[in-house]
Amino acid sequence: MAKRKAKARRPARKPARKAKKVEAIPGRYGAVTPSLTVRGAAEALAFYAKAFGAKEVGGRMAGPDGKIMHAEFRIGDRMLMIQDEFPEMGSRSPQSLGGTGGSVVIYTRDTDAMFKRAIDAGARSQMEPADQFWGDRYAKLVDPFGHEWQIATHKEDLSRKQMMERMQKMMAAMPPPGGGPPT
Repeated sequence: MAKRKAKARRPARKPARKAKKVEAIPGRYGAVTPSLTVRGAAEALAFYAKAFGAKEVGGRMAGPDGKIMHAEFRIGDRMLMIQDEFPEMGSRSPQSLGGTGGSVVIYTRDTDAMFKRAIDAGARSQMEPADQFWGDRYAKLVDPFGHEWQIATHKEDLSRKQMMERMQKMMAAMPPPGGGPPT
């Protein structure tokens, strides 16, 4: 019988590392994450901690001039981003724009307590806490940096029909534009 020629042995291969799958939406964010532009991001972060119990996450990314180009903070279970305004790059704060076109809503266990904390920290009231027709205890304020915040505690689960009935009753009790008694 003919002898078989022994095959040369290849060195054992290390198992290939399984590439870590990158999440399209990073785990600590939601599909929508607010990003606030302010004049004075460091001061805003301190205000949000005092007013809303915000916790800074990660470090601050400062530019050469010391302004914050990016930072992140969490209120409750939601992440927000913040940066200083850079008007030369088209990034302007509500103070530069003369107001804001949006707001951030915070659901909390105690609207009145959070509202008071925010006012004591320097926010300006736009609407005192009150029970609303849609079933929430609700208040509205503007922070010292020009951003509007809505604070709410959900108190009742209502059907759309119940909300509409309550809304109509509330609207009927309001004076018409320009004053005068309700119709």
